[in-house]
Amino acid sequence: MTRIRALFVANRLWFALIAFVLLFVAAYGFPWHFPLVQVGFVVFAGLVGIDAWLLFRPTADSGNRTDGTESFFARRDVPARLSNGDENPLTIYLENRYFFQVDVEVIDEIPFQFQRRDVLFQARLGPRQTQTIRYGLRPTRRGEYSFGAVNVFVLSPLGLLKRRYQFESGRMVAVYPSFLQMRQYELLAATNRLSEVGMKRIRRLGHSMEFEQVRPYTTGDDVRTVNWKATARRSDPQGASLQINAYQDERSQPVYCLIDKGRVMQSPFAGLTLLDYAINASLVLSNIALQKQDRAGILTFSDQVGQLLPADRRSGQVLKILELLYRQKTRFMETDYERLYTSVRTHIRQRSLLLLFTNFETVSALHRQLPYLRRLAKDHLLLVIFFENTELRGLLDQPATDTEQIYLKTIGEKFAFEKKQIVKELTQYGIQSILTTPQNLTANTVNKYLELKARGMI
Repeated sequence: MTRIRALFVANRLWFALIAFVLLFVAAYGFPWHFPLVQVGFVVFAGLVGIDAWLLFRPTADSGNRTDGTESFFARRDVPARLSNGDENPLTIYLENRYFFQVDVEVIDEIPFQFQRRDVLFQARLGPRQTQTIRYGLRPTRRGEYSFGAVNVFVLSPLGLLKRRYQFESGRMVAVYPSFLQMRQYELLAATNRLSEVGMKRIRRLGHSMEFEQVRPYTTGDDVRTVNWKATARRSDPQGASLQINAYQDERSQPVYCLIDKGRVMQSPFAGLTLLDYAINASLVLSNIALQKQDRAGILTFSDQVGQLLPADRRSGQVLKILELLYRQKTRFMETDYERLYTSVRTHIRQRSLLLLFTNFETVSALHRQLPYLRRLAKDHLLLVIFFENTELRGLLDQPATDTEQIYLKTIGEKFAFEKKQIVKELTQYGIQSILTTPQNLTANTVNKYLELKARGMI
């Protein structure tokens, strides 16, 4: 029964059967053709039998096994965890152990969350040949994903029958916040190439008095820190190179990412919710803060205060942040800023940089929460990060051709103006803010953090 379930009919066999049916029908008009068609059909039936024997015949690799499961081998290589919002590489390894060339069709049963039915690959492998198929998957939700089997349909050179092999059945893989993006920023920061992903070099407006080293001048450094004696002592055949005094940044400053899990963060963009964009940016920002010797912490909130991870910079802090962000769940209820303020005042006693990831669509929505934001800004350096409506921007960039479009653009201009008005309102009360598109959230947030640190505000 196992072999029968693994046996499938190829298209070539169906076409051949249709041709024989037509030939048998035509033989009624030409009786002398009938014996020839009969002989041809017997030969065809023999070829089908030979094809089945070739596919199910045990190979030398199978030893004493009679099920032939060693005639072909496949393996799916999946990372131990997937990165949310990123293209994750997957590979399927194929090995032909038949003594003849085979054509294969590979159907990978990927998790249902991807809603894809096109993960079908075709390949041709010679005898004892191996081949690797590479493709990518981009998850848009955190959580556990269940992979099914790798189905491999093998056809012999006759191509009349298929034999199905199944490998790698029932594997669970967790989708974490975007650790690939975190690693990218970490690598670029280590090699001073952050400008490649939108990082700006911020001119230092102030510095601590703790001397670190004398190093060559680079564009953006404060000219007031030039060390003229070190410059004069340096002998450079290609010309004098300015030397500057470098000072250490203020370290061990608490940096908290406050993540709003309320209704306003449910809006989707490119498959991800604004909440997932905020979670990915928080992971990157926390890692950058730890690289700068600051202490990073997380606080999540909605109608209730969620989880709080105190700011720290010990070696395992990144893993703690990653696990906390991975396990975040929400019902997207209305946000309670009063509970947020109470929790911050109770648990965060030291003056800290608070990066509040939220969203305001109108000025009136801001005014309802402004008293609590002002109280937070009184005790801490508060940075409010909210989102630009990209769909609205696309509408405003298109020319209006009729009355309805003029009306829609007018309403759109009103909402776009309110977003800018929110920035002015926050600035008026001494609250830092970022208005950004979702795709630029991480770069703009890290830029602002580096700017605040360069100005000595934290």
